[in-house]
Amino acid sequence: MSGLKINSISMRFDLPNGSSVQALKDVSLDLKAGELMSVLGPSGCGKTTLLNIVAGFLAPTEGTIELNGNTVEGPGPERGMVFQQGALFEWMSVRDNVSFGPRMKGQKAAEYSQEVDHLLDVVGLQDFKEKAIYELSGGMQQRVALARCLANDPDVILMDEPLGALDALTREKMQGLVLKLWKETGKTIILITHSVEEALLLGERLIVMAPRPGRIHKEYNLPFADMGVGQDLREVKKDPRFGQVREEILSMIWDMEEEIMGRTEGAGA
Repeated sequence: MSGLKINSISMRFDLPNGSSVQALKDVSLDLKAGELMSVLGPSGCGKTTLLNIVAGFLAPTEGTIELNGNTVEGPGPERGMVFQQGALFEWMSVRDNVSFGPRMKGQKAAEYSQEVDHLLDVVGLQDFKEKAIYELSGGMQQRVALARCLANDPDVILMDEPLGALDALTREKMQGLVLKLWKETGKTIILITHSVEEALLLGERLIVMAPRPGRIHKEYNLPFADMGVGQDLREVKKDPRFGQVREEILSMIWDMEEEIMGRTEGAGA
């Protein structure tokens, strides 16, 4: 597989009053199959817009997305999405949610049952497979969302703040699960987050985006995702390099936020 190519993507939103907002400007990235990339940046830098373009939910104003040599022209099963809220069918059982994709493809139960059971076991929900979604905690629901995504066997998993609504302990456990699934499945993953620590832990590549218009400000290649596979993530955070990069990125984003506030105050003066 040739991976994912983001070729000079720009996105402009035209407003009813005749003005426009340039959400993204000339964003280019090349991800090899199996890479794990996290994306950070201040509010309004176009992180989610970029993810929605890769997913095929939005058509860019300029540029193209290619996956394994094919141009992306809309949503497709080769790209799976995990949202901040699971977007699950709450009246269905856990098992029915996870098997939803294969069933929509017309597969018979004999074809997908074993894989669905395996995925439920991997995410730790085998004992809850007959429970309805509304009976589960937030962390369990996100486990279902991950398993449902994997059941479609996508080449790329897109994650938009998937752990943002969880409490600190559950979030840490889920971070470990994401790393485990990344290594075991070999999937390409793009993860959007507002947490600098999470971006460091879950990105072997980390992109910091700058706003107005959204563009790549800086890229890091990091060892922490590999270090965290199967290990206590709190130990990874103790690495001196982790603290150094965290402080560098925090200062970078803080300066961007200050600049945005300055623009806003200047416009209102």
